[in-house]
Amino acid sequence: MRILSPSKSLLLTITTIAFTHNINAQDQILTLNQDPKFEQLLNEKRKINTSINTNDTYRIQIFSGKSDEAKKTLSDFKRENPSIDGTIIFSTPNYKVIVGNFKTRIEAERNLAEIKNRYKSVFLLKPGK
Repeated sequence: MRILSPSKSLLLTITTIAFTHNINAQDQILTLNQDPKFEQLLNEKRKINTSINTNDTYRIQIFSGKSDEAKKTLSDFKRENPSIDGTIIFSTPNYKVIVGNFKTRIEAERNLAEIKNRYKSVFLLKPGK
């Protein structure tokens, strides 16, 4: 490594400072173009997430099996019982159809008796299960 003379070193320093002084950062203007349907989908997702809460309510499992059969069972159930929520949960190797969101065991047992007439392998899921 060779050492530059003081005049060349000073010239190099001044040149470097001059070039770096002219460097500008990007403007901080941000334009966000968002599809209005995005907010609608986000609100739907929030609504669904609040309605699915398995920790403190009783639920009823009406089916356990293949994916196609689970989807058909859930759609049939929702058609027959539009006021009761339902969802499909994958638990290896089966898809389970879970319905209801009952706060008390009495309410869940009442609905369980009605649902047992239509579906064969129905049972009650306790909170936290």
